[in-house]
Amino acid sequence: MSSGYLWVKAFHIVLVASWFAGLFYLPRLMVNLAEVPADSQAERERLLLMSRRLYRFASLLMWPALLLGVLLWLGYGVRGGWLHAKLAVVVVVIGYHHMCRALLRSFEQQRNQRSSRWFRIFNEASVLLFTAAVVLVVVKPF
Repeated sequence: MSSGYLWVKAFHIVLVASWFAGLFYLPRLMVNLAEVPADSQAERERLLLMSRRLYRFASLLMWPALLLGVLLWLGYGVRGGWLHAKLAVVVVVIGYHHMCRALLRSFEQQRNQRSSRWFRIFNEASVLLFTAAVVLVVVKPF
């Protein structure tokens, strides 16, 4: 393994973990938004501001993480059956990321119809996706 490969891999891991940190916390903010009393406009606006900033930050981390992943795949010839499953997980994670944006928009437009319980369950999906990606990369089960 070349040292260039190891540097790319290290930064890919850091960026993916950081991106997921945003995906772990953003739905948690939505739990809080779903629980804000109707008469608490200041709290709602504060949580919306935090959510918007976190979404932007996570989005800024997503792009270089994906770029380095593509570089590992195409530039360094990372292969294996596990990679197809991991790429499927990546596609789902990108969808989850964009779903977070759609859910945030529903809060911004005061059209959210989902309960805080729903957001608690939705929040767990990011943990399962992260776990699946890590297991596929480390264990390479096929």
